[in-house]
Amino acid sequence: MPFHYLRELTAPERTERNNIHLGITLCFVAGATNAGGFLAVGQYTSHMTGILSGLADNWVLGNVSLMFGALASVLMFMAGAITSSLLINWARRRDRRSLYALPLLLESLLLLCFGLLGGQLDSHSNSLVPLTVLLLCYIMGLQNAIITKISKAVIRTTHLTGLITDISIELGRLLYWNRNLNAPDEIKVLCDRKHLKVQSSLVLAFLCGAISGAYGFNHLGFSSTIFLALILAILSVGPMVEDF
Repeated sequence: MPFHYLRELTAPERTERNNIHLGITLCFVAGATNAGGFLAVGQYTSHMTGILSGLADNWVLGNVSLMFGALASVLMFMAGAITSSLLINWARRRDRRSLYALPLLLESLLLLCFGLLGGQLDSHSNSLVPLTVLLLCYIMGLQNAIITKISKAVIRTTHLTGLITDISIELGRLLYWNRNLNAPDEIKVLCDRKHLKVQSSLVLAFLCGAISGAYGFNHLGFSSTIFLALILAILSVGPMVEDF
């Protein structure tokens, strides 16, 4: 893949094409991390809806430890997003070209930490599993804030509810029968095919990442995270080189 293309994906100058390509890549990473993380610790860590629901359920049932565990997961996801925002704004104020590369590089390093930490789970499961869950929540929050900032909240990568809703809306428009075919386009129900293609690509990338992550974890174990970390490191290297 040409260095110029990789540099553009995380450059401060943004285009719709770059945002989409970066979003697809990060969806793949999020899917792989989420699926691999589930096989490691038995919990999905990318979507806060389920975790908040679990917090409420355990609050009502009186499961205090599980309730605080869910609360800690939400707070770590928020901490990851806050970290991403701080890094981007810090770099922007100093005219750094690596404003988007910095949080990606941090995510790459944290994925390597997840791989190293995961290798100790069998011998220290009681103490390390909760820490691993919190680390994964932090990583997901960090990544989701990156693409949210870059795309101005158009693209999300760690959860698919909104994406699948958008796809369904466009499919509904596609299937709608406009009885008066001679009517102007302004009053017809028309599918935004470009939007449908983009949203479908993001969902497909997440699915492919989840399959790859589950397969890699099942056959390679925690060392499969090295591949994901390498993807993010390659994405961040261009602007980092320009700054230094």
